[in-house]
Amino acid sequence: MNGDPKVNFSGLLRDYLDAGAAVENVSAAASSQAPGVEPEPELVVNPWDIVLCTSGTLISCENAIVVLIIFHNPSLRAPMFLLIGSLALADLLAGIGLIINFVFAYLLQSEATRLVTIGLIVASFSASVCSLLAITVDRYLSLYYALTYHSERTVTFTYVMLILLWGTSICLGLLPVLGWNCLRDESTCSVVRPLTKNNTAILSISFLFMFALMLQLYIQICKIVMRHAHQIALQHHFLATSHYVTTRKGVSTLAIILGTFAACWMPFTLYSLIADYTYPSIYTYATLLPATYNSIINPVIYAFRNQEIQKALCLICCGCIPPSLSQRTRSPSDV
Repeated sequence: MNGDPKVNFSGLLRDYLDAGAAVENVSAAASSQAPGVEPEPELVVNPWDIVLCTSGTLISCENAIVVLIIFHNPSLRAPMFLLIGSLALADLLAGIGLIINFVFAYLLQSEATRLVTIGLIVASFSASVCSLLAITVDRYLSLYYALTYHSERTVTFTYVMLILLWGTSICLGLLPVLGWNCLRDESTCSVVRPLTKNNTAILSISFLFMFALMLQLYIQICKIVMRHAHQIALQHHFLATSHYVTTRKGVSTLAIILGTFAACWMPFTLYSLIADYTYPSIYTYATLLPATYNSIINPVIYAFRNQEIQKALCLICCGCIPPSLSQRTRSPSDV
């Protein structure tokens, strides 16, 4: 019949699709308004923080060995070993601080944990640098006052140095905890939050002062080593070449010690003086990481090269002392 209406399938299909889309929109809107259905944000870990945590783990393990050796062996109680133990303890705490900083940054985020962590790191690294200066002073005194060095006055002076360096370091670490931080005013932040710009400036200037003092002391030590080597060469009728080799070895050792210290700490020190919180964080990580390497190198330079510590380590590990260690004598180049 011509009067029958024709069915418009295209219109029905369009109406059906429009209706389905409307239902999906309503469902999506309902889902977005429903509580507790939003996906949890993924935890993004900074690769630089992983590197710092790994460095802290290596620092802790390495320096823990030195601390245990000195603590376990009663014969290692001379002033030199007390200072080496102080350096190892400071580096051990620095490594623990780096590990705790990683844990707190991603698992227990709060202002209190940030302040405690940065305080521990500042105190431990300050004690490490101050211990290096104390070791330099002790080496200078052992050469300049060779006849009276092994006396009660030297032991007393060593304890006074330890009390002063740890007291100063603890005070520096307490400054952020006691309110000298930038948590309330971000414009005062330094490259290391939550330390203020003034705080890092004081730390950097103090480091430069101690580095200059260490440089001056090592220059004097070099002069004393050269003079002692020359006197020994004359007394034993050594050849000039032997005197030159001994002197060169001593000077090279001192250059490695001071050069390593400067290469590790100088980049971060200078950067923290000129930069602030607006600078990209990658520069802070790139300069701070070499500073942590100094705590990895310190046990190798100051502890594991020492003959007495080598003997104690061999006794702990294998219960014997190798003949090469028992027969070795100390030379003027062993500074």
